[in-house]
Amino acid sequence: MKMQRIVFTAMLMVGLMVISAPIASAAEVMYDLKPAATMKALLTDSIGKRVVLRLESSEEIEGTVTMVGEHLIHISKLSKRDFFDAFVSIDRISAVIIRVR
Repeated sequence: MKMQRIVFTAMLMVGLMVISAPIASAAEVMYDLKPAATMKALLTDSIGKRVVLRLESSEEIEGTVTMVGEHLIHISKLSKRDFFDAFVSIDRISAVIIRVR
């Protein structure tokens, strides 16, 4: 009886590890930077993803990219600012920080 419990527990643990491995690797996002990439193209590829925008003023805005226009980007679900969205000038963005791991 005790041996069956040990075997069952070991099989359960191995099964959980096998199931969780693909989930962890699927969450990783890869981005290939193209030589002619622009800030607008990078932001367009990030629609629906959570990003941190570093502005020229050194301020950071974290949220989900909702829409990218010619000159503005719409960021929703702002971090630490419930019920607010932001519209940011693409020309004022100095860096885009994307979580990849």
